[in-house]
Amino acid sequence: MFTWPLDNKQTSDQHFLQSTHNLLCCCLTSNSVKMGMFISKTMDDNMKKQQEFMVQNQIVMMERQIQMQNQMRERQMAMQLGRSRDLFLWYSSFYTVTFVGLLAGYRKKKSPGMIVPLVPLTFILAYQYDMSYGSKMHRIRAEADRILDMEANLIDLPHGLPAFSAIEAARLKQKDDERLGQSHDLFL
Repeated sequence: MFTWPLDNKQTSDQHFLQSTHNLLCCCLTSNSVKMGMFISKTMDDNMKKQQEFMVQNQIVMMERQIQMQNQMRERQMAMQLGRSRDLFLWYSSFYTVTFVGLLAGYRKKKSPGMIVPLVPLTFILAYQYDMSYGSKMHRIRAEADRILDMEANLIDLPHGLPAFSAIEAARLKQKDDERLGQSHDLFL
């Protein structure tokens, strides 16, 4: 703020000092406001960049988690499918042997009532022995690896992997539904 001397008694030195003081006060106030605005703007920009980084980091973490869970699910499904195929081989062998035995008993017209139950029990015992002490798990794992390598389309999720946007949309929809349900309860 610049002021002119009001009376003639003020000397030129006093006038110069007063003018300089007023000018410095205006400049310092103006510069500190500009400096504060510059720092505030820089901090806002940094905060926005940090928030964007955090959101991107969360999206990457979510996508990694989804990918990891999907790979674990695929491996579990492949193991189950390998186990089912191996079990089918055993059951088909059981069926073939039982069928041949019953056909032979029928041809001879003898009553094989006492030995027929031994056949399925023998297969069940052999299956359990192979599962417990044999190489069954290695064969199941090998079949699971083959399924993952050659028939991965059998274990794909319907509609593919869920995306972050789909999960977020479902979360927001659920949140809105809860809010609407609460407001609906208030009116009832």
